[in-house]
Amino acid sequence: MMGDTPALFSTSLISPEVVGSFPDGFTIRSLERTDYNKGFLECMEVLTWIGDTSEAEFIERYDEMVEAKGTYYFAVIENKGRIVGTGALVVEKKFIHQRGKCGHIEEISIAKEHQGKGLGLKMIQALDSLAVNLGCYKNILNCGQRNEPFYAKCGYHNSGIEMSHYFEAQRDDYHRG
Repeated sequence: MMGDTPALFSTSLISPEVVGSFPDGFTIRSLERTDYNKGFLECMEVLTWIGDTSEAEFIERYDEMVEAKGTYYFAVIENKGRIVGTGALVVEKKFIHQRGKCGHIEEISIAKEHQGKGLGLKMIQALDSLAVNLGCYKNILNCGQRNEPFYAKCGYHNSGIEMSHYFEAQRDDYHRG
């Protein structure tokens, strides 16, 4: 908890082994309400188009995520006061599987200058440990073919075909999301 602003989640939900495995100077933690000015959105631009998001809009979305308690677990990797990695676990509460929970991995992004250091793998490990500690029976994610080998290294396997139905005008892949 930062001041009087609730965190999206307690970092204690990530296994201590994963938290302790980050290189010196890199920490993993929950997204905070004050991360707008630490490069959070810029980090995600490696992944896809963000659009023009003001600080007020960022805070509004953050507050919506806090209000949806038990659903959004947005983690960030911080280095020298800047956000250099992002990843989200969205928990879907189901009726099937004995009213089970399924985790959805979203928005994995590592700043270009920090790629190749194993931070993406560590982010996935952190989100997987979060899911286990929250009682999810599985995590799933969607990715393009070019990212499939990375997620296979993280322990994921191709288990189907992703389908989508867009409700916005046609755009190039970067702007589509």
